[in-house]
Amino acid sequence: MLSQKTKYAVKAMIALADIGVGEAMQIAELAQQEAIPKKFLEQILLDLKHHGLINSRRGKHGGYTLIKNPEEISIGRIVRLIEGPIAPLSCLSKMAYQPCEDCKDEKSCRVRRVFAESYQATVAALESTTLQDALGPDLGQKTPVVA
Repeated sequence: MLSQKTKYAVKAMIALADIGVGEAMQIAELAQQEAIPKKFLEQILLDLKHHGLINSRRGKHGGYTLIKNPEEISIGRIVRLIEGPIAPLSCLSKMAYQPCEDCKDEKSCRVRRVFAESYQATVAALESTTLQDALGPDLGQKTPVVA
C-alpha cells in the first residue's frame, strides 16, 4: 500500500503537470487545491526538487514548476523517489537487490515465484503510466481497479 506521502506527491505532480512545464504554482495554492497539509507538502516538494523533477522560483510570480515534460515522468519514478524500492521482497528489487538470508536457491524459491509475476506486472504498469496519462480522459480505461 502506498504511503500518504506518496499519494500527495503524485497529486502534486499531476497538478503541476496540469498547469504546464515552467508554469509556477505557489505552495499555498497547491496545498489548498489538492487538500494537502502545507507543511507536509513543503517536505514532499523539496524531495521532488532534490531529485530533479521540479524547480522553485522566488518572487511575486514564483512557486514550484515542473521542469520535465509530463510524458517523460512515470508514476513509477515518483513512487520510487518517495517510497524507495517497491518490490515486496528484496530478492525481486532492481534498485535494492539483496538475496534473502533464509533462501537456499532463488531459482527454486516458491515464495519468490509467488510474488514475482504480480510484482513485474505492477512495476510495468507504474513505469508505463506517465503524468501525461494522468491528465488524459482515458486513464480509467488503462487498467481495471482491483479492490
